[in-house]
Amino acid sequence: MSFSTREVILLDSDSDSESSNPPKRLKTHASRPASIPPMTKPFMEETDGENSGISDSGEPNGSVDGAGGEGFDEFSSDEASDGTNASGRVRADGFGGRTTGNISPANGTATNGATDDVFSESSSDLAVDSSDIEELSASDFLPPNDNEVTGLETSVTHASVLETRQYLKKHGIKSFLRRYLGDYAETQTLIDLIVKLGYMPKNLPPEHTGQTFYRLLDILHSVMDRVRKLRPRIESFSTVPAVLHALRSSKKILVITGAGISTSLGIPDFRSTEGFYSKMADLGLSDPQEVFDIRVFRSDPNVFYSIAHMILPPDNLKAPLHMFIRLLQDKGILLRNYTQNIDNLEANAGILPEKMVQCHGSFATATCITCQYKTDGRDLFPAIRRKEIAYCPKCAKKRKQLLKRDNVDVSESFGVMKPDITFFGEDLPRAYHDQNRQDLKECDLLISIGTSLRVSPVSDMVDLVAENVPQILINKDAIEHCNFDVSFLGYCDDVVSYLCNQLGSDWAIDHPDYPELVGKDRNNLSVNTTEEKGVYTLHNEKREAEAAALPKVPAPEPDIVLLEPTV
Repeated sequence: MSFSTREVILLDSDSDSESSNPPKRLKTHASRPASIPPMTKPFMEETDGENSGISDSGEPNGSVDGAGGEGFDEFSSDEASDGTNASGRVRADGFGGRTTGNISPANGTATNGATDDVFSESSSDLAVDSSDIEELSASDFLPPNDNEVTGLETSVTHASVLETRQYLKKHGIKSFLRRYLGDYAETQTLIDLIVKLGYMPKNLPPEHTGQTFYRLLDILHSVMDRVRKLRPRIESFSTVPAVLHALRSSKKILVITGAGISTSLGIPDFRSTEGFYSKMADLGLSDPQEVFDIRVFRSDPNVFYSIAHMILPPDNLKAPLHMFIRLLQDKGILLRNYTQNIDNLEANAGILPEKMVQCHGSFATATCITCQYKTDGRDLFPAIRRKEIAYCPKCAKKRKQLLKRDNVDVSESFGVMKPDITFFGEDLPRAYHDQNRQDLKECDLLISIGTSLRVSPVSDMVDLVAENVPQILINKDAIEHCNFDVSFLGYCDDVVSYLCNQLGSDWAIDHPDYPELVGKDRNNLSVNTTEEKGVYTLHNEKREAEAAALPKVPAPEPDIVLLEPTV
């Protein structure tokens, strides 16, 4: 096999001295793409997931046109500084990394011009979005020489990822590439560098197209741009007393919530092992996220209506966490609650509409796909519980007439009512774009609760607030890709009950479960430190004692036992 030599110009996009310091030229060899298992491109995101349009906790959101949305250093004249254009639609270039340059199809050469360097922030035909890269999870960080287990071709540990990212943030793109790429760049070396930064490239073009190398340049730029924008932790804000002081003194608290805040009510999250997506996979769906894809809904609404009963919100229920947000509102210190949930339970808790942004819509209302007739979402609940499609009363007669005609092809979704949930392929609600930019400027404390922040653009909010604004995570699991100053790991209801108990009686949560959670002696909840600074685990003594007293259930016997043949 013969390889063509390519010359690529790499410019430091944050440097003002390209003219005085000539760009480094890398001789690159077009080689076979590394053997990465093919991955189906998920419908565009908020997260989970984790880079899908549903939060890690699993709520549907985001859109094909609306994925990404991270901040940019520079903007074109028709774009707002929050990454949205005049129409409010989030820019589709994901993290902002794009590869441009004069690439000749004939010889594959990339050359630089006045504004056409390979790593510029101009537009290109192949934008990178959040579904093209996947953040490596903690399970992917193995000791050196053990990474063959994960299929990675370069050793990667949590410490090595942090070291690589710190070098990039400290020294800039040009020095970073000089150190980590050297004089030659091949397809595999680009993949290795992306992995060293803690990401896995996805959705690479087929090998025969010859575009793999250039697509990896796109992805590498996107990853570098994202890493450089990650906020640093506030070193002085890492203790429980600091969190309590912030809650007492803050005036404009921005709260981001996900499906984890409703699991205590029996509502499944989306991405856990017991979550909604796992259940969908058990039912045989090849891609569970198709349930919330607008294209799938338009072609076959029965896919959604056959499972919608599983996520139907309960009537008049609310968790202690919902009432904690209500407490912040009553104290006049809640700036806004950005919820990724679609259950509308915040309304049950009395959160005012002006204090809440339902980033992914909700079941509260529904709209006809055909005539845009709107109705209360509860009007659809009987049909959803029967696993039947709900039809628009205004389109029913016309639909019936059209179905009788043999010469007319009637769309499956004609006259179908759709809950006002933001499906993949739809833009986020206007309220998100109207409020987001100003709220990010005004907030003086950010709390993220019950979401793994895997879905753009909501996931980008934590990197767009001012660096001096403290950030707190309340979640069952740690989040590796965000730099929260303090993380409380445990059940959301337990964590906020613990904090309110420490704050005093005037912070008591108005919920019947609160007294039991804190305990009669107010010592049922406690936190333990971990090896990582600012990370705490929450313990509920009563629950843990009850769990320990339960008889251990033996693992199920396998249905089939395969014996190795003996020689």
